Amino acid sequence: MKKNIIAVIITIVLSVINISAYAGSSGEIGVNKKQQKEVAEVKDCFERLNRGIFAFNQGLDKIIFKPLAKGYRVLPQPVRSGTSNVLTNISNVVTIPNNLLQGQIKEAGLNSLRLVINTTFGIFGIFDVASYYGIKKLDKEDYGQTLGSWGFGEGCYLVLPVLGPSTVRDSIGSVANFVGGDAWYNITVSKDTQYFSEADYYLSRITEGVDFRAKNLEAFNSLEQSSIDLYASVRSLYLQDRKRKIANKDEKTETLNDDDWEELETQ
Repeated sequence: MKKNIIAVIITIVLSVINISAYAGSSGEIGVNKKQQKEVAEVKDCFERLNRGIFAFNQGLDKIIFKPLAKGYRVLPQPVRSGTSNVLTNISNVVTIPNNLLQGQIKEAGLNSLRLVINTTFGIFGIFDVASYYGIKKLDKEDYGQTLGSWGFGEGCYLVLPVLGPSTVRDSIGSVANFVGGDAWYNITVSKDTQYFSEADYYLSRITEGVDFRAKNLEAFNSLEQSSIDLYASVRSLYLQDRKRKIANKDEKTETLNDDDWEELETQ
């Protein structure tokens, strides 16, 4: 039980950083009437409370995680690239089961092949050997997307303390990670192995968030400054992105280079 609580806390800490992604991408840029109409069906049932939590989350990012990201960027580029590759490789242990649950047999096979090749020949994923041999990286999948593909509606829009933008459906999907759905968690925390420890799980989760935040310092600052209503723009972009991912559309969400919101592009 203690391990489970710690894992939840670590995931919450990681998610604070992702809040910045939505906030940073929320500039007045690109939230047009057509897109607003597409997400209008998702009700913001708790808007007043959501706005308060959103402001709280933004404050945490500015005080804690933005400084951490700046420090991370001092590391040499090869170190940061290798770290990012390892984290992407690990993410396949969540993507693969969701590929299968959505009936994406081919994608599950390709992601499994990438995982095996990069873990072995790529030294735990430090080097993306699979891409070198033409096995390209595919979109990530999660349990919220799986529920959406099964026909579950979004429910109300939510902003969770520290966790950030979500919906009722996506929140339920997130819980699946702590009920046996996250294979990386099961390997490192739930079971004692001679190869990995629970510290490996915690370290990977925190590093994932810091790596993500560090990639987007300038883009977040630029887009945040150009926003009139940051909260409304974040909400719209989040819901657009979730719809696109569930439909498996091969396109960007406005200014985003979509790799789990990994890199934002500004003009």
